[in-house]
Amino acid sequence: MNVVRFELNGQQVEVQGGLSILEAARQHGVKIPTLCHHPDQRVKANCRVCVVEVEGQRNLVASCATTVSEGMKIRTNSSRIRETVQTILELIFANHPQECLTCVRNGNCELRRLAADYGIREVKGESSCLNLPLDTSTPSLVRNPNKCIKCGRCAEVCHHVQGTGILYSNYRSVDVMVEPEYGKSLAEVACVLCGQCASVCPVGAIHERDDISKVWKALDDPEKHVVVQVAPSVRVSIAEEFGFPPGTIATGKLVAALRKLGFDRVFDTDFSADVTIMEEGHELLQRLQTGGVLPMITSCSPGWVKYIEHNYPEQLAHLSSAKSPQQMFGALAKTYYAKKAGINPADIYVVSIMPCTAKKFESQRPEMSDSGFQDVDAVLTTRELGRILKQAGVDFSVLEEASFDNPMGISTGAAAIFGATGGVMEAALRTVYEVVTGQELVNVEFSAVRGMEGIKEAEVDLAGSKVKVAVAHGLNNAREIMDLIKEGKANYAFVEVMCCPGGCIGGGGQPYGTTNSVRQERIASIYKVDANLPLRKSHKNPAVAELYDDFLGKPLGELSHHLLHTKYKNRGLHKLKG
Repeated sequence: MNVVRFELNGQQVEVQGGLSILEAARQHGVKIPTLCHHPDQRVKANCRVCVVEVEGQRNLVASCATTVSEGMKIRTNSSRIRETVQTILELIFANHPQECLTCVRNGNCELRRLAADYGIREVKGESSCLNLPLDTSTPSLVRNPNKCIKCGRCAEVCHHVQGTGILYSNYRSVDVMVEPEYGKSLAEVACVLCGQCASVCPVGAIHERDDISKVWKALDDPEKHVVVQVAPSVRVSIAEEFGFPPGTIATGKLVAALRKLGFDRVFDTDFSADVTIMEEGHELLQRLQTGGVLPMITSCSPGWVKYIEHNYPEQLAHLSSAKSPQQMFGALAKTYYAKKAGINPADIYVVSIMPCTAKKFESQRPEMSDSGFQDVDAVLTTRELGRILKQAGVDFSVLEEASFDNPMGISTGAAAIFGATGGVMEAALRTVYEVVTGQELVNVEFSAVRGMEGIKEAEVDLAGSKVKVAVAHGLNNAREIMDLIKEGKANYAFVEVMCCPGGCIGGGGQPYGTTNSVRQERIASIYKVDANLPLRKSHKNPAVAELYDDFLGKPLGELSHHLLHTKYKNRGLHKLKG
């Protein structure tokens, strides 16, 4: 190992070669401030908040963009550095709206945290804040250009992780604006509404559309029977909103917290994830047996579906027609559950708790009303759930464990792993294997499709027939697979695509501070949830079996096809509506 020895604030230290000063300092307990830097992104060195002194260099250097070298003498805390950083922060604040008390990022704003650390108590100089209109053109995201600090994080994730290329740094110098091309709204470009830009934004320049007031209104309406569903990944992330470590499994406390809010029934999206496997798994088998369009591609991720609608509309036949678990749940809540509970479906109000901003858009798609009503009435992100629980004064830490309600609260480990990249594939294989072979699958863990590698491949033996599958997460990786399909070079039978890095555990509506290391913690916990459940195969869920026996009939049957399947459309490169 190449070891570099250098002096840090007067002390001799050593690190592995190739690290930046920023990384090297943190390894030795010295935290250098940053704004534009993000651990999972390329170095930008835009903000200069991370400057340090290096002996022999006249100017201060950006620690994020300077590699530590042998014998280097570095100071991270001097009057010159402190004054420089304070000046930079004061200049940012002079161009930043003073709306901290009413900002959605109040309490977790990186800029405000730095201001507190550096003792900034007043904004010096003349204010030059912009007064541009907010972009509220989509049901998922709100963009406030007045709060943008030009750090470039959002554009970086949009271009180099998701590959959608919606946000650009336009103009030059002090006139720089990070926005869609030609100042268009998000609705006028091919934005997939994944919310990864909001996830990495250090301030309140872009965030999810807040639908908390809609949910409160429904909960306060005595005529409404308000039910809530909770996505698989939320149970391993919501606790972070209350100071718990990343990956804390909080299923029971989450159920108890939702009951405190006043929901009439607390159900589990894992139930409809099991239903999704029944429908999607049988659809795959049907395509394999009848020469249908292959590879079949999952359609659980609404950001991914919107991406293919914009960028590969000629390949839409590859998408599974199965709705996502969120939408299947809504359709079943207003038909199956309404009938079972003896409630007028017009009085049922379905709320979803999701890790995803694109789910807000998905719930409002006109196709998602096969129950005769809008299947899902409101969607809250994990972050919004944290806020509404705090508004209600719910002390998450002292809640006792509670269980989901029946009948739509019983689920399996196969459904739980939907929250991680590769989870839908693994869950489907567990069921498809047993349906095809008629044999019990003893080892249910398909490790080849697990992990954070961008594209994963595996081959499964189904009664002597070899079936090749692939998994991709993050849209840049999805693009690689779609190009292979377009060129006729993909020999897969089944492909899982999740829009966000890591899958839903890394969704754009998850708690702020989501990094790859945090994603790893959540993924590990998702698999713990799976391993600890008594049922780990979707077709073994007794509540799902009852659903088919008493209501749907069979997978891909007439009623299930009507309620649980849909069609997608060509949106073109610059179209949200229609």
